[in-house]
Amino acid sequence: YMAPSYEVLAQMGGCMAVGGSIGTVIAKKIEITDLPQLVAAFHSLVGLAAVLTCLATFIDDFPRFVSDPATNVIKTSLFLGTVIGGVTFSGSLVAYGKLQGILSSNPLLLPGRHLLNSSLLAGNMAALGYFFYDPSLTAGLITLGAASGLSATMGVTLTAAIGGADMPVVITVLNSYSGWALCAEGFMLNNNLMTIVGALIGSSGAILSYIMCKAMNRSLPSVILGGYGTSSTGSGKPLEITGTHTEVNVDNVAEMIQSAKNIIITPGYGLCVAKAQYPLADMVSLLKKKGKTVRFGIHPVAGRMPGQLNVLLAEAGVPYDDVLEMDEINEDFKETDLVLVIGANDTVNSAAEDDPNSIIAGMPVLRVWNAEQVIVMKRSLGVGYAAVDNPVFYKPNTSMLLGDAKKTCDQLLNKVKALYGEAAAA
Repeated sequence: YMAPSYEVLAQMGGCMAVGGSIGTVIAKKIEITDLPQLVAAFHSLVGLAAVLTCLATFIDDFPRFVSDPATNVIKTSLFLGTVIGGVTFSGSLVAYGKLQGILSSNPLLLPGRHLLNSSLLAGNMAALGYFFYDPSLTAGLITLGAASGLSATMGVTLTAAIGGADMPVVITVLNSYSGWALCAEGFMLNNNLMTIVGALIGSSGAILSYIMCKAMNRSLPSVILGGYGTSSTGSGKPLEITGTHTEVNVDNVAEMIQSAKNIIITPGYGLCVAKAQYPLADMVSLLKKKGKTVRFGIHPVAGRMPGQLNVLLAEAGVPYDDVLEMDEINEDFKETDLVLVIGANDTVNSAAEDDPNSIIAGMPVLRVWNAEQVIVMKRSLGVGYAAVDNPVFYKPNTSMLLGDAKKTCDQLLNKVKALYGEAAAA
């Protein structure tokens, strides 16, 4: 394996050139807002490659498997690579469908799904036993084919049961899966580099998944097995929200922005969907030139992929030092004149701290309600992915600016420019 012929090297180089060219073209055409879908789609290819590599290796090395009992370790890693690759392939396709809007982002909670997943896992274990019981080539191929089919089905049932709000964790979990599949291939091919790289990807993905689950006060199994709810969710009835919301227009908000000295902006997935980062970045740049303190507060699970909003803001020209994580900025809301919540809901929901019976109880959130004034910019008063009403919308220091985030940010930019005597954007 470590001394391929020049012909094989040429074939490898040609395949890498073709694949690299296709990947470059796709990546250049994809907008930053569509990065989660791209990552999910590429993860599916990693899983498919793992399955095909394991099948090809079994066929190529079959004579050695028959004659050398020591190769049972290789056969085990080969089987594991097939199973993990199958789950990664189908799970990533489902994640892509949910992120792209091809499939519903709502969790598909099939009746008896846990029993179904347990049966699929048991089927894979039985296939592993038969894989070693019958050493023939035909039986081995049938067993690997069955394992890949069972694992692919498991990938669909597991990922389909996960809602859109948990997609950031799904992306990191699938990333971890792809790493462990690569690690299994490294064992199988006796390739130290593949084993090391796979272990790095697998462990880093697992650690990131844990960190993100901790940020939601969720357990990783609860996310993977589907269904929403934090580990501290109570059993009583959630508190009823009383009061009425207050609506404002763009002119009102522009005047509030002009009067405020310390401003924090907390964006959510709605900013990504509306692609409102450019007018927002221009407005922030203008305000900073006028001597105002403007910063961004980012929740760990905002967006549909870890770091998506950070990348989105960086692309729009927002300085890295102005973008702070939740733990860095949460205590500063008490001293903030104005908070602009753009396209966020569950990540700024005060019920997580005030209502022990809420489905999101205990989830760390951005405490925007502690600011002197809060402006929430979103399409409607509708709930987020957690399907929980947000008491912040009805607090006396909160005003709602309803409408499309892109149009609203464009209008705000022009109004703020007009207030400061700047030329309005075209």
